[in-house]
Amino acid sequence: MNNFRIGFGFDVHQLHEGLDFWLGGIKLAHEKGALGHSDADVLIHVICDALLGAANMRDIGYHFSDKDPKYKGIDSKILLREVMQLIRDAGYELGNIDTTVCLQVPKVNPHIPTIKSCLAEVMQVEEGAISVKATTTEKLGFVGREEGVSAYCVALIYKK
Repeated sequence: MNNFRIGFGFDVHQLHEGLDFWLGGIKLAHEKGALGHSDADVLIHVICDALLGAANMRDIGYHFSDKDPKYKGIDSKILLREVMQLIRDAGYELGNIDTTVCLQVPKVNPHIPTIKSCLAEVMQVEEGAISVKATTTEKLGFVGREEGVSAYCVALIYKK
C-alpha cells in the first residue's frame, strides 16, 4: 500500500433568502444562505468528502445520512471533526488540502484568514496545511446568477 493517498470532493448547495450562510465554519453576513440538511457548509462538506475519499471510506452522505434526523441542522464542524477522527483511526494523517469556493457574492477573500484558522482548529492541523481559494463564475451559470454555491477540494493524506 502507498504511504500517500489523494482524494477529491465536490459539492453544491442552493442559496435561499433568509437562511444563515456558513462557509468554512464561519457565518458570513449575506441575505442568502445555503440550503441543506445540516448547516449546508459547502466548504466543510467538500473537505470531508476529499478526506474520506483519500482514505477509501466512501463519502459524507454515507457516514452522516441526510435521512437521519440527528444530523438535521448540525454544525458541519462536528462532522469534520468526526471525519478527521475516522481517518486518524485508520492510521492516516493530513498532508494538506487545497480548496476552491465558487461564489458570486459575498466576496470570500476577506474571510479566508478566519476560515483557515477555524478549519485548522477543528482539524487539529497547522494553518499551512490548508489552502482556501475563491472565484466567481463571471456571472455565468447558477453561481453567477447567485442561485447557488459550489466548492472543490483535493486532500493529501499519508500513513502515520
